[in-house]
Amino acid sequence: MSGAGSGVGGGTTHPHVRPFAPGDGAPLVAAWARSVPYDPVTRERFRRHVLLDPNFDPAGLRVAVRDGEVVGAAYGVRRRVAVGGNGLEPEQGWIPFFFVDPAVRRAGLGRRLLTGVLDWLAGHGRTRVDFASYTPHYFLPGLDRDAYPEAARLLTGLGFAPRLEAVAMDRGLVGYRMPEAVRQRAAALAAEGYRFGTPRDDDLVGLLRLAEAEFGPDWPQTIRHALDTGAPLDRIVSAHDPAGEAVGWAMHGAYEGLAERFGPFGVRADQRGTGLGKVLLHLTLERMRAAGAHGAWFLWTGEGSPAGHLYRSAGFATTRRFQVLRREVRP
Repeated sequence: MSGAGSGVGGGTTHPHVRPFAPGDGAPLVAAWARSVPYDPVTRERFRRHVLLDPNFDPAGLRVAVRDGEVVGAAYGVRRRVAVGGNGLEPEQGWIPFFFVDPAVRRAGLGRRLLTGVLDWLAGHGRTRVDFASYTPHYFLPGLDRDAYPEAARLLTGLGFAPRLEAVAMDRGLVGYRMPEAVRQRAAALAAEGYRFGTPRDDDLVGLLRLAEAEFGPDWPQTIRHALDTGAPLDRIVSAHDPAGEAVGWAMHGAYEGLAERFGPFGVRADQRGTGLGKVLLHLTLERMRAAGAHGAWFLWTGEGSPAGHLYRSAGFATTRRFQVLRREVRP
C-alpha cells in the first residue's frame, strides 16, 4: 500500500523524518487517507496490524512531519517472534506500506522514507526485503501498479523487482444458487463416506494439522485467531474422508471479522481433482448467502493457478492485480 504520485510542493519547512512516537497514530491514519485514497485504513486496523503486532518496533516506522503535521510514513518490520515452523527468518524484512501526502510530493520525501527503512532493516541483517506481503499483518498482498504508478517507479528505482503476481476476486451472491452438478457431486462423495459440515470442536485438531502441513503456519494461525476472537464455528465447512481424516475446509469471516471475505480455503494434495474443492467452495457460498451476504471476495490467489480457475468457474471475477516486489542485496 503506497502513495507517491504527483502533487504540489509547499509549506514553510522541509519535512523532518523520525521514528514513530506516541501521538502519531491518529494523524498518521488521517495522512494515510489523504495519500492513499483507494486504500484508507481505520485507527482500529492500524492498531491491530501495526501497534499490536508483536514484531512492531517503533524505530522501523519512519514518520515525516512538517510544521507539526504528519505528511508521510514508511514502515519496516522484521520478525522478533517466530510464526510456526518458519522461525525468525533472519535474512527477511518487509515494508508493508509507505505513503507521502500529495502536498509534499516531488521533493524526494518518498525516497528518503524508504531509504531510511531499508537502512534500518539492513542494520538488522536483512538482505531480502518484500513489499508488501508481510504475514499475518498485511494490508494488501503487494503493489497495485494501476492505482499507484508513481510508487511503482520509486520502488523499481530502489531495486525492487516483481516476485509474483496476485489477484483479488469478487463474486455477487444476490440470486446465488448452488449448481445442480455440484450438489450431485457432494451427494456422490457423501455416498462414498465423505463427511461435510461444521467441524466439531475435536475436528479442529485435524483441520489445523492439515492447514499447517499443506499450507504453512499462516493459515492455522488465522483460523485460531478467528475462533479465539469470536467467529462462530459455522463459518467453517470441513471435509473428512471415509477414514475420518480431515482432507479440506473452506471458511469465511476469518480475516478481521469481515463476513463477506472468503478464505482461507484448502484441500489436501492427494484429494485435489476430485471435485472436493468445488463442493467446499459452493457449500461455503451457500452459507454466506443464507447469512445475508450480498457478495464474496478475497485478496490473494494466482490468476492462472488451479485455485484461480476454480474461482472463475464459480463466478468470481478479477477486480485488482498486485505485484509482490522483492529487493535483495548480497551480503
